[in-house]
Amino acid sequence: MADRIVSEAVKFVAAAALNRTPGLALRPSRLVDEGWHALITDTKAYAELCRLLGRFVHHLPEAPATKKHDTATVARTLKAIREAGHEPDEYLWSLEAQSSVLVSADCMHSECTDGGSGCAAPPS
Repeated sequence: MADRIVSEAVKFVAAAALNRTPGLALRPSRLVDEGWHALITDTKAYAELCRLLGRFVHHLPEAPATKKHDTATVARTLKAIREAGHEPDEYLWSLEAQSSVLVSADCMHSECTDGGSGCAAPPS
């Protein structure tokens, strides 16, 4: 499960690096956010990943939104992952997974590249 979560986090970061839609942030599920945290803590590897993707994707905590699951944002993020050339592990984005797989993260975060509203997608 840990490998699946980290793999999905890499897909998420790849999609976020390509996101150029102002005001429409991509957001990981709680499970995928846990994998993103794991990636970020290996700062050299994370910086290299972002360099290879052509854009640094910052991690910006948002106001508390414990266990938030916004279906429209999940759909937008899954679409962006597919458009980035990856097939998402849809289970890791599902409400079922959010309630059945225990992780330490209990918060909501957005991808943040160069700023924007609420650190959503930056202007083109």
